[in-house]
Amino acid sequence: MLYLAIDRGKSLPLIRQLYTQLRSKILQGELLAGQKLPSTRKLSEELCISRNVILEAYEQLLAEGYIEGRRGSGYYVAAGMYLEQQARQEDLSIFPSGEAESLGSDIIDFRSGVPALEHFPRTVWGKIVQRVCQEAPLSALGYNRPEGRLELRQILSRYLYRTRGVCCEPEQIVMTSGATQALTLIAKVLLKPGSRVLIEDPITHDIQTIFRAAGASLHPVPADASGLQVDQLPDPDACQPSFVFATPSHQFPLGGTLPIQRRIQLIQYAREADCYIVEDDYDSEFRYDSPPISSLQGLDDQRVIYVGSFSKILSPGLRLGYLVLPRELVQRYQEAKWFSDLHTPSLDQLALGLFIEEGHLEKYVNRVKKLYKKRRKCLVDALHEAFADRVSIWGASAGLHIVAAFPGIRFTPALLAQIKDCGVRLYPVEEHAIVPGRHEEKVILGYGNLSEAEILAGVAKLKDVLQQN
Repeated sequence: MLYLAIDRGKSLPLIRQLYTQLRSKILQGELLAGQKLPSTRKLSEELCISRNVILEAYEQLLAEGYIEGRRGSGYYVAAGMYLEQQARQEDLSIFPSGEAESLGSDIIDFRSGVPALEHFPRTVWGKIVQRVCQEAPLSALGYNRPEGRLELRQILSRYLYRTRGVCCEPEQIVMTSGATQALTLIAKVLLKPGSRVLIEDPITHDIQTIFRAAGASLHPVPADASGLQVDQLPDPDACQPSFVFATPSHQFPLGGTLPIQRRIQLIQYAREADCYIVEDDYDSEFRYDSPPISSLQGLDDQRVIYVGSFSKILSPGLRLGYLVLPRELVQRYQEAKWFSDLHTPSLDQLALGLFIEEGHLEKYVNRVKKLYKKRRKCLVDALHEAFADRVSIWGASAGLHIVAAFPGIRFTPALLAQIKDCGVRLYPVEEHAIVPGRHEEKVILGYGNLSEAEILAGVAKLKDVLQQN
């Protein structure tokens, strides 16, 4: 007897349930080549379902070649159907196993760059999305321009000038699916095998990977507490870089802000080398002791490529970022974006445009900035109380993370594993270093998505481990 289970409580249609089970038995060899399948009448009686359901499932298997029909005789398993199958769980979680485990764990994760997700303005955003779906022009539902919706780019150009001092027209903006895509497009347009990139050291490891994947060689330029050490840039004639990569408003990960003297020197260097500067402005809206620092792009809009993102401001899940380009590069980036993914989702762009234009973004930034300032103070105070003069703090003036330096401590993989076993996940600065060995005593502590209670508990656990080493 052929055992088949039909569950009317499942959302999966009965036809699909029957087809899937028969197909699986054929592929796994439970039903052998040449074996006759039960008649539709008999199977209908056994399973107490309509013959039409059986017939449609058989017809699907027939169309795909799993079975063959013989006139006046019925249906038979086709030859050559056995395929060894790997074990598969039928009851799949909506989360990958690793993510489900991390969400349910007691680990205090000091990951940087994650905003306070529980404070995302769901109600306002949901209402705006609903309005966009109801009121958007039909053009938003079709294929759109690779650079993005004009409505959003007009709003964004005004917002960036008002808040970041970025000087651009809407035509200079290309919307992207996050900063990662923006950096990938930069690599695609400006780099080729053998290109040279001058880049801060340390700097995000993912960015290093993106540029290396394009065939470029990275020339590390050390960063200090004030950002890129411009006086360490190589001779431009000997180097001939494609661009200089920098995070001038909040160096990642050390947190320094590039002073105006270095900014001017950097622009003069780019002019002398006839290269671009890529300015990654990833989270400088969150500056706590002064207004946000004006962009480097505002000093030379034809020499600087400005990269921005809403991942750190609102939510990484939105996947909305942008490039502000020198005019001579606009067409090349529009073409690169088109051949990458045609365009960033149009309805999301329109929703973001309304969110900014109606003042919700600036209200939200001002509100959560107070929250982040409290969490930053909580973290810094807890570190000083726990470690006194055995810790120094870097980069506390802006962003969603600080760097804590512990002289005499080396954050080796073994020590980090020991800390994790005690319930705290830390991220070493050394992980992002191009030249190894300079930052072994430093760790990155993100606080944006941690409560004050979690911060205090995490620092206490860290203290317990480091006292033993």
